[in-house]
Amino acid sequence: MARIHGLVLLLPHGYEGQGAEHSSARIERFLTLCAGNNMQIINCTTPANIFHILLRQMAFPFRKPLVIFTPKSLLRHPLCVSQLDDFLEGTRFREVIDDDFAEAKAVRKVLFCSGKVYYDLLERQQTKDVKDIAIVRLEQLYPFPEKQLYAIIKRYPNAGQWCWVQEEPENMGAWGFVLRTFTQTGNRLELVAREADSSPAVGLPQLHAVQQENLVHRAFDQ
Repeated sequence: MARIHGLVLLLPHGYEGQGAEHSSARIERFLTLCAGNNMQIINCTTPANIFHILLRQMAFPFRKPLVIFTPKSLLRHPLCVSQLDDFLEGTRFREVIDDDFAEAKAVRKVLFCSGKVYYDLLERQQTKDVKDIAIVRLEQLYPFPEKQLYAIIKRYPNAGQWCWVQEEPENMGAWGFVLRTFTQTGNRLELVAREADSSPAVGLPQLHAVQQENLVHRAFDQ
C-alpha cells in the first residue's frame, strides 16, 4: 500500500573535475528503485525549475519522495539563470525543455540530455552556430515524461539520428533506464558517454577536461 511521504533529497551530482566522490550521486541506483510511480527523480538545469518542483512537491495532494540531483557548478554558471516571469503565477515545472535555438525543420540530429552537461552542449551549439542539431533536456527522469517525448519526436520530422548524451560512464547514469523507454517509440537511440569504468570519475582535472571536450565533440560530430 502506498503511503504519503514528503521526503526531499538534494544530492550533489555533476562532473566537474573533482574526482569520483564529488561527481556521482548514483542516478542509476535511484532509477532502479523506481516503479509504480513511487518517487520522483529530477535533474534540473534552471533556477525556476528547481523552484517549481519544490512548489509542486508542497502542493501535491499525495506526496512522494523527491530526489533532486544538483550540480555545484550551476550555482555560479552565467547561463544558468531564470527570468522573474519564470517564477510567477501561471508558470509550472517543466518536465522536458525543448531547444529554442535550432531550426526544427532543419534538424537532422537530436541530443537528449539531463543536468549540467546541457550547458557544455549549448556552448558548442551556439559558438559554432549549429542550427541542424537540437538539444532537448529531460528535467524529470522518473516518472518518465512519455507524452512530452512523443511530442518532441513529432516536432522534428526530418531528424534521422537520436542520441542520449551523459557525462557518466556508459555503465552508469540514466542511459539504461532511458533506453528501455525510448525504444518504445520505434526509433533507435545512440549513446554518447564516457567509456565504461569501475570508477564514477577520474581524479585529475586535466584528464577530466580532455574527457569532457571529447564527449561534446562526439555528440556533435559522430
